[in-house]
Amino acid sequence: MAQKFGNARWVKEGYFDNRTPHVVVGQITFASLGTVDFCLAGALSGEIAGKVIQFRNPKFLEDDLAGESLGDFAIPQIGKVSLLSFDPHPLLSPHPYFEWFSLDQQHYRIELQPEDAWVMTESEWNSVTDASQRIHETLVPQLGPSPASTL
Repeated sequence: MAQKFGNARWVKEGYFDNRTPHVVVGQITFASLGTVDFCLAGALSGEIAGKVIQFRNPKFLEDDLAGESLGDFAIPQIGKVSLLSFDPHPLLSPHPYFEWFSLDQQHYRIELQPEDAWVMTESEWNSVTDASQRIHETLVPQLGPSPASTL
């Protein structure tokens, strides 16, 4: 079963950057954990492929239970994209859907409301570029073989 982070209420905000082919880097701020770096082999899907997306969750809840439930969550998160999309299923209305597997095969999923995520404009990229470059330089080597070969 996938960890859904208290039905997403323990997810405050974050971004995913897919400007480098076959790699998604980013950060998510969680209740109790703070900001966590992400490096995933794979790509954003559909209309957000190759772009930078940002999200904020107005239903965020700083909850003591989050610390207990997320105690074994790896920091940083390194793994493989399952599906990062704004339109995950043709029979469901479009909404932000982020699903990945960690290197130790833990399964995670975050679903948000449509208005909670957006594609960043090029002028907004400056706010995340330094963090994205740092994450890319330090974590991509930990993905193992070339991310392009893992797809």
